Amino acid sequence: MARNKPFAKKLRLLKAVKSNRRVPAWVIQRTKRNFTRHPKKRSWRRNKLKA
Repeated sequence: MARNKPFAKKLRLLKAVKSNRRVPAWVIQRTKRNFTRHPKKRSWRRNKLKA
């Protein structure tokens, strides 16, 4: 991807990267394994961003 991109687009891409992490182990433990999967998890190959 191009290096020179608008700052707002960089922020949107950064938010997408941050929100694409797995559910933390302490959350799984605290909810007694009720919440183990991330409903908004995104694969870079399958789901494309509209950023």
